[in-house]
Amino acid sequence: MGGLLQALVGVSEKAAELARLCRREEPLFQLLVAEKTGPDRNRRFLQDFKTLADVLIQEVIKHDLGKEFPELQGHIHGEESNEFRDGVTGGTVAVHVCATREDTVALLLSVLGPEQVAAELLADAVHRDVVLGDVALAGAEPSVSPRDLAVWIDPIDSTNEYIRGREDVPLVDGIAPAGLCSALVLVGAFDRLSGHPVLGVINEPFFRRDPQTRRWQGRYHWGVAHGGTRLCSLSPPDPHPVPRVVLSRAEGAAVRGALGPLCGGRLHFAAGAGYKMLCVILGLADAYVLSEGTTFAWDACAPHAILRALGGGLVALEGALQARREGHTGDTPELVYNRPAEGAGGAERWANRGGLVAYLHPQHLEAVLGAL
Repeated sequence: MGGLLQALVGVSEKAAELARLCRREEPLFQLLVAEKTGPDRNRRFLQDFKTLADVLIQEVIKHDLGKEFPELQGHIHGEESNEFRDGVTGGTVAVHVCATREDTVALLLSVLGPEQVAAELLADAVHRDVVLGDVALAGAEPSVSPRDLAVWIDPIDSTNEYIRGREDVPLVDGIAPAGLCSALVLVGAFDRLSGHPVLGVINEPFFRRDPQTRRWQGRYHWGVAHGGTRLCSLSPPDPHPVPRVVLSRAEGAAVRGALGPLCGGRLHFAAGAGYKMLCVILGLADAYVLSEGTTFAWDACAPHAILRALGGGLVALEGALQARREGHTGDTPELVYNRPAEGAGGAERWANRGGLVAYLHPQHLEAVLGAL
Protein backbone atom coordinates (compact mmCIF):
# COMPACT_ATOMS: atom_id res chain seq x y z
CA MET A 1 0.00 0.00 0.00
CA GLY A 2 3.05 2.23 0.01
CA GLY A 3 2.56 3.72 3.46
CA LEU A 4 -1.13 4.68 3.38
CA LEU A 5 -1.63 3.69 7.01
CA GLN A 6 1.36 5.83 7.98
CA ALA A 7 -0.12 8.68 5.95
CA LEU A 8 -3.49 8.36 7.74
CA VAL A 9 -1.74 8.49 11.11
CA GLY A 10 0.36 11.44 9.92
CA VAL A 11 -2.63 13.52 8.83
CA SER A 12 -4.44 12.67 12.07
CA GLU A 13 -1.45 14.02 14.00
CA LYS A 14 -1.45 17.26 12.01
CA ALA A 15 -5.21 17.54 12.56
CA ALA A 16 -4.76 16.97 16.29
CA GLU A 17 -2.13 19.69 16.48
CA LEU A 18 -4.46 22.12 14.71
CA ALA A 19 -7.20 21.26 17.22
CA ARG A 20 -4.80 21.89 20.12
CA LEU A 21 -3.51 25.09 18.53
CA CYS A 22 -7.01 26.57 18.41
CA ARG A 23 -7.34 26.13 22.16
CA ARG A 24 -3.75 27.06 23.07
CA GLU A 25 -3.09 30.28 21.15
CA GLU A 26 -5.03 33.24 22.51
CA PRO A 27 -5.97 34.85 19.13
CA LEU A 28 -7.47 31.54 18.01
CA PHE A 29 -8.98 30.62 21.38
CA GLN A 30 -10.88 33.89 21.62
CA LEU A 31 -12.43 33.27 18.21
CA LEU A 32 -13.21 29.68 19.13
CA VAL A 33 -15.14 30.38 22.31
CA ALA A 34 -16.67 33.78 21.46
CA GLU A 35 -20.42 33.87 21.92
CA LYS A 36 -21.70 36.21 19.20
CA THR A 37 -25.33 37.30 19.53
CA GLY A 38 -27.62 39.96 18.14
CA PRO A 39 -26.11 42.45 15.66
CA ASP A 40 -22.56 41.28 16.55
CA ARG A 41 -23.21 37.68 15.60
CA ASN A 42 -20.86 36.63 12.82
CA ARG A 43 -20.10 40.22 11.88
CA ARG A 44 -16.60 39.34 10.65
CA PHE A 45 -17.48 36.09 8.94
CA LEU A 46 -20.62 34.11 8.27
CA GLN A 47 -19.89 30.93 10.19
CA ASP A 48 -18.56 30.60 13.73
CA PHE A 49 -14.84 30.01 14.01
CA LYS A 50 -15.42 26.48 15.30
CA THR A 51 -16.83 25.63 11.86
CA LEU A 52 -13.75 27.07 10.16
CA ALA A 53 -11.52 24.98 12.46
CA ASP A 54 -13.49 21.85 11.49
CA VAL A 55 -13.35 22.66 7.78
CA LEU A 56 -9.66 23.58 7.78
CA ILE A 57 -8.70 20.33 9.49
CA GLN A 58 -10.80 18.40 6.99
CA GLU A 59 -9.23 20.20 4.02
CA VAL A 60 -5.69 19.64 5.38
CA ILE A 61 -6.36 15.90 5.55
CA LYS A 62 -7.81 15.90 2.03
CA HIS A 63 -4.88 17.91 0.68
CA ASP A 64 -2.11 15.90 2.30
CA LEU A 65 -3.59 12.49 1.45
CA GLY A 66 -4.50 13.50 -2.09
CA LYS A 67 -1.03 14.90 -2.73
CA GLU A 68 0.71 11.73 -1.53
CA PHE A 69 -1.83 9.34 -3.10
CA PRO A 70 -3.34 10.86 -6.28
CA GLU A 71 -5.48 7.72 -6.68
CA LEU A 72 -7.51 8.87 -3.67
CA GLN A 73 -8.34 12.31 -5.08
CA GLY A 74 -12.11 12.63 -5.39
CA HIS A 75 -12.58 9.77 -2.94
CA ILE A 76 -11.81 11.56 0.34
CA HIS A 77 -15.04 12.60 2.02
CA GLY A 78 -15.84 14.65 5.10
CA GLU A 79 -18.68 16.04 7.14
CA GLU A 80 -18.25 19.73 6.34
CA SER A 81 -18.84 21.92 3.30
CA ASN A 82 -15.75 24.06 2.63
CA GLU A 83 -17.63 27.12 1.31
CA PHE A 84 -17.66 30.33 3.36
CA ARG A 85 -18.86 33.86 2.81
CA ASP A 86 -16.00 36.15 1.80
CA GLY A 87 -15.69 38.72 4.59
CA VAL A 88 -14.37 41.36 2.16
CA THR A 89 -16.45 41.12 -1.02
CA GLY A 90 -19.50 39.30 0.31
CA GLY A 91 -19.01 36.51 -2.25
CA THR A 92 -18.23 32.86 -1.58
CA VAL A 93 -14.78 31.42 -0.93
CA ALA A 94 -13.86 27.74 -0.86
CA VAL A 95 -11.45 27.06 2.00
CA HIS A 96 -8.57 24.83 0.92
CA VAL A 97 -4.82 24.40 1.35
CA CYS A 98 -2.92 26.63 -1.07
CA ALA A 99 0.45 26.01 -2.67
CA THR A 100 2.28 28.37 -0.29
CA ARG A 101 1.90 29.55 3.28
CA GLU A 102 1.39 33.13 2.09
CA ASP A 103 -1.44 32.12 -0.24
CA THR A 104 -3.12 30.16 2.57
CA VAL A 105 -2.85 33.22 4.85
CA ALA A 106 -4.49 35.38 2.18
CA LEU A 107 -7.32 32.90 1.67
CA LEU A 108 -7.98 32.60 5.41
CA LEU A 109 -8.06 36.38 5.74
CA SER A 110 -10.85 36.49 3.16
CA VAL A 111 -12.91 34.54 5.71
CA LEU A 112 -11.48 35.91 8.97
CA GLY A 113 -11.42 39.57 8.00
CA PRO A 114 -8.87 41.49 10.08
CA GLU A 115 -7.62 38.49 12.12
CA GLN A 116 -4.07 38.53 10.70
CA VAL A 117 -2.39 36.76 13.62
CA ALA A 118 -5.01 34.01 13.66
CA ALA A 119 -4.64 33.44 9.92
CA GLU A 120 -0.85 33.22 10.19
CA LEU A 121 -0.97 30.78 13.11
CA LEU A 122 -3.31 28.50 11.20
CA ALA A 123 -1.33 28.70 7.96
CA ASP A 124 1.92 27.87 9.77
CA ALA A 125 0.34 24.71 11.19
CA VAL A 126 -1.21 23.76 7.85
CA HIS A 127 2.13 23.92 6.03
CA ARG A 128 4.21 22.28 8.77
CA ASP A 129 5.43 18.74 8.07
CA VAL A 130 4.68 15.96 10.56
CA VAL A 131 7.38 13.39 11.30
CA LEU A 132 6.29 10.09 12.85
CA GLY A 133 8.56 7.99 15.00
CA ASP A 134 6.28 4.93 15.09
CA VAL A 135 8.28 2.01 13.68
CA ALA A 136 5.38 -0.43 14.21
CA LEU A 137 3.41 1.29 11.45
CA ALA A 138 5.88 0.28 8.75
CA GLY A 139 5.02 -3.40 9.11
CA ALA A 140 1.26 -2.97 9.23
CA GLU A 141 0.41 -2.18 5.60
CA PRO A 142 -2.08 -4.64 4.01
CA SER A 143 -1.75 -5.58 0.36
CA VAL A 144 -4.51 -3.39 -1.04
CA SER A 145 -4.10 -0.50 -3.46
CA PRO A 146 -5.23 3.05 -2.61
CA ARG A 147 -7.12 3.03 -5.92
CA ASP A 148 -9.49 0.48 -4.35
CA LEU A 149 -10.16 2.60 -1.27
CA ALA A 150 -11.98 5.75 -0.21
CA VAL A 151 -11.75 7.77 3.01
CA TRP A 152 -14.19 9.22 5.54
CA ILE A 153 -13.01 12.06 7.82
CA ASP A 154 -14.54 13.46 10.99
CA PRO A 155 -12.20 16.40 11.67
CA ILE A 156 -13.37 17.07 15.26
CA ASP A 157 -15.88 14.57 16.58
CA SER A 158 -17.84 15.82 19.61
CA THR A 159 -17.43 19.47 18.60
CA ASN A 160 -19.60 20.76 21.46
CA GLU A 161 -17.31 19.20 24.05
CA TYR A 162 -14.32 20.63 22.17
CA ILE A 163 -15.78 24.13 22.41
CA ARG A 164 -16.77 23.83 26.08
CA GLY A 165 -13.32 22.49 26.91
CA ARG A 166 -14.18 20.99 30.29
CA GLU A 167 -11.15 19.30 31.85
CA ASP A 168 -12.42 18.44 35.33
CA VAL A 169 -15.16 15.90 34.54
CA PRO A 170 -14.68 12.92 36.92
CA LEU A 171 -14.28 9.51 35.28
CA VAL A 172 -16.81 6.77 35.98
CA ASP A 173 -15.12 3.36 35.73
CA GLY A 174 -12.56 4.98 33.43
CA ILE A 175 -15.21 6.52 31.14
CA ALA A 176 -15.51 10.31 30.85
CA PRO A 177 -19.23 11.26 30.84
CA ALA A 178 -18.29 14.49 29.00
CA GLY A 179 -15.36 16.85 28.52
CA LEU A 180 -12.52 17.79 26.21
CA CYS A 181 -11.07 14.28 26.15
CA SER A 182 -14.07 13.09 24.09
CA ALA A 183 -13.11 15.38 21.16
CA LEU A 184 -11.41 13.10 18.62
CA VAL A 185 -10.04 13.10 15.08
CA LEU A 186 -11.39 10.14 13.06
CA VAL A 187 -9.91 9.01 9.72
CA GLY A 188 -11.09 5.75 8.17
CA ALA A 189 -10.51 4.08 4.80
CA PHE A 190 -13.02 1.67 3.26
CA ASP A 191 -13.14 -0.57 0.21
CA ARG A 192 -14.91 1.31 -2.58
CA LEU A 193 -16.56 -1.85 -3.95
CA SER A 194 -17.68 -3.67 -0.80
CA GLY A 195 -17.93 -0.67 1.55
CA HIS A 196 -16.15 -2.58 4.32
CA PRO A 197 -13.81 -0.57 6.56
CA VAL A 198 -10.16 -1.47 5.99
CA LEU A 199 -8.01 1.05 7.89
CA GLY A 200 -8.90 3.20 10.87
CA VAL A 201 -7.14 5.86 12.93
CA ILE A 202 -8.55 7.46 16.08
CA ASN A 203 -6.53 10.39 17.40
CA GLU A 204 -7.06 11.76 20.93
CA PRO A 205 -5.67 15.33 20.78
CA PHE A 206 -6.44 15.97 24.47
CA PHE A 207 -5.34 12.74 26.12
CA ARG A 208 -3.37 14.36 28.97
CA ARG A 209 -1.48 17.49 29.96
CA ASP A 210 2.30 17.52 30.25
CA PRO A 211 2.97 18.03 33.99
CA GLN A 212 5.82 20.49 33.31
CA THR A 213 4.63 22.54 30.34
CA ARG A 214 0.87 22.07 30.96
CA ARG A 215 0.48 21.62 27.21
CA TRP A 216 -1.89 18.97 25.94
CA GLN A 217 -0.43 15.73 24.65
CA GLY A 218 -2.29 13.33 22.39
CA ARG A 219 -2.15 9.70 21.40
CA TYR A 220 -3.51 7.66 18.52
CA HIS A 221 -4.76 4.15 17.83
CA TRP A 222 -4.89 2.35 14.49
CA GLY A 223 -6.31 -0.86 13.09
CA VAL A 224 -6.12 -2.86 9.84
CA ALA A 225 -8.86 -5.28 8.78
CA HIS A 226 -8.41 -6.58 5.23
CA GLY A 227 -8.97 -10.12 4.05
CA GLY A 228 -7.37 -12.35 6.64
CA THR A 229 -5.18 -9.55 8.01
CA ARG A 230 -6.01 -8.22 11.46
CA LEU A 231 -3.46 -5.80 12.91
CA CYS A 232 -3.91 -3.20 15.62
CA SER A 233 -1.88 -0.88 17.83
CA LEU A 234 -3.87 -2.29 20.76
CA SER A 235 -4.38 -5.77 22.20
CA PRO A 236 -7.94 -7.12 22.53
CA PRO A 237 -9.20 -6.29 26.03
CA ASP A 238 -10.82 -8.91 28.24
CA PRO A 239 -14.60 -8.76 28.71
CA HIS A 240 -16.05 -7.65 32.03
CA PRO A 241 -17.78 -10.28 34.19
CA VAL A 242 -20.92 -8.12 34.17
CA PRO A 243 -21.28 -6.42 30.75
CA ARG A 244 -20.75 -2.67 30.58
CA VAL A 245 -22.84 -0.77 28.05
CA VAL A 246 -22.24 2.89 27.22
CA LEU A 247 -25.07 5.06 25.92
CA SER A 248 -25.87 8.62 24.95
CA ARG A 249 -27.68 10.61 27.63
CA ALA A 250 -30.39 11.21 25.02
CA GLU A 251 -31.08 7.48 24.76
CA GLY A 252 -34.72 6.55 25.34
CA ALA A 253 -36.21 5.01 28.47
CA ALA A 254 -37.17 1.77 26.69
CA VAL A 255 -33.57 1.01 25.73
CA ARG A 256 -32.29 2.00 29.16
CA GLY A 257 -34.88 -0.20 30.81
CA ALA A 258 -34.06 -3.21 28.65
CA LEU A 259 -30.29 -2.98 29.08
CA GLY A 260 -30.22 -2.08 32.78
CA PRO A 261 -30.75 -5.65 34.06
CA LEU A 262 -28.09 -6.98 31.65
CA CYS A 263 -25.58 -4.58 33.20
CA GLY A 264 -26.45 -5.26 36.82
CA GLY A 265 -28.52 -2.10 36.99
CA ARG A 266 -25.56 0.11 36.09
CA LEU A 267 -25.39 1.86 32.70
CA HIS A 268 -22.64 4.24 31.57
CA PHE A 269 -23.06 7.49 29.63
CA ALA A 270 -20.67 9.57 27.52
CA ALA A 271 -20.58 12.31 24.88
CA GLY A 272 -19.52 11.81 21.27
CA ALA A 273 -20.18 8.76 19.09
CA GLY A 274 -16.49 8.34 18.33
CA TYR A 275 -15.57 8.48 22.01
CA LYS A 276 -18.19 5.88 22.97
CA MET A 277 -16.82 3.53 20.28
CA LEU A 278 -13.32 4.23 21.60
CA CYS A 279 -14.50 3.16 25.07
CA VAL A 280 -15.39 -0.23 23.55
CA ILE A 281 -12.07 -0.44 21.69
CA LEU A 282 -10.13 0.29 24.90
CA GLY A 283 -12.15 -2.22 26.91
CA LEU A 284 -13.73 0.42 29.14
CA ALA A 285 -17.13 -0.75 27.88
CA ASP A 286 -18.26 -3.99 26.24
CA ALA A 287 -20.82 -2.41 23.91
CA TYR A 288 -22.09 0.94 22.69
CA VAL A 289 -25.77 0.98 21.81
CA LEU A 290 -27.62 3.72 19.94
CA SER A 291 -31.25 3.29 18.92
CA GLU A 292 -31.54 6.40 16.72
CA GLY A 293 -30.07 7.18 13.30
CA THR A 294 -28.06 10.13 14.60
CA THR A 295 -24.56 8.96 13.64
CA PHE A 296 -23.03 9.12 10.19
CA ALA A 297 -20.48 7.35 8.03
CA TRP A 298 -17.73 9.75 9.09
CA ASP A 299 -18.40 8.97 12.78
CA ALA A 300 -18.21 5.22 12.38
CA CYS A 301 -15.77 4.26 9.61
CA ALA A 302 -12.48 4.64 11.53
CA PRO A 303 -13.68 3.07 14.82
CA HIS A 304 -15.31 0.24 12.86
CA ALA A 305 -12.02 -0.70 11.19
CA ILE A 306 -10.29 -0.86 14.59
CA LEU A 307 -13.15 -2.89 16.09
CA ARG A 308 -12.83 -5.38 13.21
CA ALA A 309 -9.07 -5.53 13.70
CA LEU A 310 -9.66 -6.55 17.33
CA GLY A 311 -12.26 -9.21 16.46
CA GLY A 312 -15.38 -7.12 17.00
CA GLY A 313 -17.67 -5.15 14.75
CA LEU A 314 -20.39 -2.55 14.24
CA VAL A 315 -23.90 -3.60 13.24
CA ALA A 316 -27.12 -1.79 12.39
CA LEU A 317 -29.35 -2.30 15.43
CA GLU A 318 -32.69 -2.29 13.63
CA GLY A 319 -31.54 -4.77 10.99
CA ALA A 320 -29.95 -7.05 13.58
CA LEU A 321 -33.12 -7.13 15.70
CA GLN A 322 -35.27 -7.85 12.65
CA ALA A 323 -32.98 -10.72 11.59
CA ARG A 324 -33.16 -12.11 15.10
CA ARG A 325 -36.97 -11.94 15.18
CA GLU A 326 -37.15 -13.71 11.82
CA GLY A 327 -34.91 -16.49 13.04
CA HIS A 328 -31.97 -15.85 10.72
CA THR A 329 -28.72 -17.52 11.76
CA GLY A 330 -25.14 -16.71 10.91
CA ASP A 331 -23.17 -13.50 11.19
CA THR A 332 -25.08 -10.26 11.63
CA PRO A 333 -24.41 -7.93 8.65
CA GLU A 334 -22.18 -4.99 9.57
CA LEU A 335 -22.35 -1.36 8.49
CA VAL A 336 -20.86 -0.42 5.13
CA TYR A 337 -19.69 3.00 3.96
CA ASN A 338 -20.27 3.18 0.20
CA ARG A 339 -24.08 3.20 0.04
CA PRO A 340 -25.99 6.46 0.57
CA ALA A 341 -29.49 6.08 1.97
CA GLU A 342 -32.17 6.06 -0.72
CA GLY A 343 -34.50 9.04 -0.80
CA ALA A 344 -32.43 11.14 1.61
CA GLY A 345 -30.66 14.41 0.93
CA GLY A 346 -27.63 16.21 2.34
CA ALA A 347 -25.92 14.70 5.34
CA GLU A 348 -28.85 12.32 5.91
CA ARG A 349 -27.71 10.34 2.87
CA TRP A 350 -24.90 9.01 5.06
CA ALA A 351 -26.79 8.53 8.34
CA ASN A 352 -26.52 5.15 10.04
CA ARG A 353 -30.26 4.64 9.99
CA GLY A 354 -31.77 2.25 12.51
CA GLY A 355 -29.13 2.82 15.18
CA LEU A 356 -26.09 0.67 15.85
CA VAL A 357 -24.26 -1.62 18.24
CA ALA A 358 -20.46 -1.51 18.58
CA TYR A 359 -18.92 -4.56 20.26
CA LEU A 360 -15.68 -6.50 20.65
CA HIS A 361 -16.85 -9.91 21.84
CA PRO A 362 -19.69 -11.67 19.94
CA GLN A 363 -21.30 -12.85 23.17
CA HIS A 364 -21.90 -9.24 24.13
CA LEU A 365 -23.60 -8.50 20.80
CA GLU A 366 -25.85 -11.50 21.39
CA ALA A 367 -26.59 -10.43 24.96
CA VAL A 368 -27.48 -6.87 23.90
CA LEU A 369 -29.73 -8.05 21.06
CA GLY A 370 -31.40 -10.56 23.36
CA ALA A 371 -32.10 -7.88 25.98
CA LEU A 372 -33.56 -5.52 23.38
